[in-house]
Amino acid sequence: MTKLKIAVLVGSLRKESWNRKTANALIALAPDLLTLEIISIGDLPLYNEDLETAPPSQWTTFRKHLATFDAVLFVTPEYNRSVPAVLKNALDVGSRPYGKSCWDGKPGAVISVSPGNIGAFGANHHLRQSLVFLNVPAMAQPEAYIGGAASLFDDNGILTNESTRALLKKFMDSFQLWITSNVKK
Repeated sequence: MTKLKIAVLVGSLRKESWNRKTANALIALAPDLLTLEIISIGDLPLYNEDLETAPPSQWTTFRKHLATFDAVLFVTPEYNRSVPAVLKNALDVGSRPYGKSCWDGKPGAVISVSPGNIGAFGANHHLRQSLVFLNVPAMAQPEAYIGGAASLFDDNGILTNESTRALLKKFMDSFQLWITSNVKK
C-alpha cells in the first residue's frame, strides 16, 4: 500500500511547547504506512474575506500545501476552554474560498495536551465541532487528552513516560486504520 501523507497542525506557537513535543513523539511512533509533517500555521495572516480577491501568498501556499495531504492530525492546547486563535485561523484560511475547502473529506484526529489535569478536554471537543462543519471525519476512539504534560518529557523534549508512549502508539495505530478506511481514493 502507498504511504499516506499526514499534515500535523500544532496549535501552540511556543518554542518549548508541550504540544510540539507531543507532535514530535507522534511522528516517531507513527506506523510505517504514515508519513507525518508538521505544517507551520504561525505565519498565516488573520482571515479576512475582503482579502480573497488578492489573497496573501501565505494563504495560497498553505492551501496548496494542505491539499497534497491525505489526512490531518491536530495537536492542540486549550486557551480559555477553546482552541488557540492560530489554529482556528488555519481552519478558516483552509476552508476558503467558499466551495474550495482544503479540509473537505480529509480524515482527521485530535490530540489535546496540557500541563493541567484535564488534558485540554474543552479545546479537543470545541475543535471537533468545527471539524464536523468542515467535513473532516474525526476519529472518535481512542480519545487522547494528555494531561500533566510538563512531567512527560526530558530536557531534550523526548517523551519519557512509558504509559503515555503506549497510549500515543495505540492512538497512531488506530489512526492508521481510521485513515485507510476513510481516505478519499
